[in-house]
Amino acid sequence: MSKQELEGIVLEYHSGIIPPPYSHVFRLSLDWKKGSLYASLNLHYTDREDLSEEEILEEGFTMNDDYHYDGTLDSVWKKPVLELIEQTRYSSRVEGEGEITVATVEQGKTSPLKSPTNQEAWQLLAQDLIQAIYETAKKESPLQINFRVVEKDSIHNASIKLHFADRKVIFEHNGKKENLNWEYAFQLMKLIFTPDYDYDIAKETPGKKRGIYLDCGDGYWHELGKGVINIDPSFDAVGQIEKNFRNLVES
Repeated sequence: MSKQELEGIVLEYHSGIIPPPYSHVFRLSLDWKKGSLYASLNLHYTDREDLSEEEILEEGFTMNDDYHYDGTLDSVWKKPVLELIEQTRYSSRVEGEGEITVATVEQGKTSPLKSPTNQEAWQLLAQDLIQAIYETAKKESPLQINFRVVEKDSIHNASIKLHFADRKVIFEHNGKKENLNWEYAFQLMKLIFTPDYDYDIAKETPGKKRGIYLDCGDGYWHELGKGVINIDPSFDAVGQIEKNFRNLVES
C-alpha cells in the first residue's frame, strides 16, 4: 500500500490486566483524505464500579475521566504516522487485551484490525496523539520543564516547553527563545522522567548554590545528585540529564 492510497488509520487499545482506576480502552481514528487531519477519540476507563470515590481520587484521577473528541489536528502529525506504518510488520495473531491494534483506511474501506510487532512504538505514538488532542482541545497545557544551572560565577535559568499540538519545542534560556528538534527534546523528556524523585526534600524554589536544579512541571525543585536518584544502577540517567542541560545552556 502506497502513501497516496492511504486515507487514514484506526487505533484500538485495551490496557489488559492493569487494575482500575488505571485500566482503560480507547479508539482513535485519523482521517486525512480531504487534506486536513481529522481525529476522533473515544477513551473509557473500565472496571471502576467496585472502587470508592476516595480510592479513585487518591490515584490522581477524577470521577469522570472518560473523554471524547471529534475535530482537527495539526497536519504535522500525518508524517510520523506514515513513517511508522512503513516500519511496521504485523503479527499473525491479534490478542486484543494488553495491546494496540491498527487498521488502515483505503478508498473508504477499513481493513481488519492487525497487531503490530512494534507495539511500544505504536503505543507511544498513540499517547502522543492523545496528548496533542488534549492540548488542541485546551483540556491540558503543554509540558514545560524548568531547570537552573548554577556555576561559581553565573546562573543559567532555562525551560523547555513541548507543544504536542503542533510538535514544536521552545527552549528559553535567560530570556531568549529558540526552537529545538522535536525528537531530541522528546528523548530528553523520557530521560528526565527515568530517575526517581525524592519529594520529601524537594523545594518550592530553585537553589542558589553551585549545582543543577530541576522542576518537572509541578512546581517542585529537585537538585541533581541529591533528590534525583537513578533507578537502574547500570544506567546513569542523572548524569545524562546533567550533560544535556549543560550543553543546552552553553551552546
